[in-house]
Amino acid sequence: MFIKNMSEKLRNDNNDKLHYEIRALESIFIDMLENLNSEMKVHVNIVNGILKELEDEVDLAKLKYLLIVSKKLQQFQQKATLIRDLIDELLDQDDELAELYLTEKKEGLPRSTHDHQEVELLLESYSLHCDAIVQTVENSISDVKTTEEIINIILDSNRNDLMLLGLRFSAGLMCFGSLMFPAAVYGMNLMNFFEKDGVFFPVVMGGSVAVMWLLFRGALKRLHRLTKIQLMKQ
Repeated sequence: MFIKNMSEKLRNDNNDKLHYEIRALESIFIDMLENLNSEMKVHVNIVNGILKELEDEVDLAKLKYLLIVSKKLQQFQQKATLIRDLIDELLDQDDELAELYLTEKKEGLPRSTHDHQEVELLLESYSLHCDAIVQTVENSISDVKTTEEIINIILDSNRNDLMLLGLRFSAGLMCFGSLMFPAAVYGMNLMNFFEKDGVFFPVVMGGSVAVMWLLFRGALKRLHRLTKIQLMKQ
């Protein structure tokens, strides 16, 4: 396809006033932009598809695939940025632009340093196209980073919830241990006046349950207070 387009440009069927070498340069830029656009669309479409799927469900396999695709997208961004910067760098060098007029140089009529409007307009046009591609890719990378930050927030929240659940279980087990203490004392078969009256058994059990409940409520309040303090620090 590139050879065909270049052949058409070089034949100059449209009677283009641009010189042979400028038409060849334009053919190269056209092919380069077509390749960049095609590659950009592939990367951006894949990234957008993964991000849309992650909105519905956060899946480990999708996150791994997003990581791979985002790396490829960043590599493509570096390539597109390099091409744009090279064109911009060439635009800043007037002597190099004047040297591109090979036909006139061959005829013994070299261009002056500042006489290169055709090439300058051509390069500026393709520089803008490359910049548009870079901006599109940067927007996709920004979307990926935003999604990663949101996912990290969700994962942090889930991890904190699991930690709080573990602390609640620990507090519950600690309080349940306080309930086991009277049972352990009774299990020692020591002589005490509690055994002489059947009223003391429900009293002791009720008191133990009440103490356990108070300890559990106190532990939960303390845990809730610590959670608030941690959120305020963040």
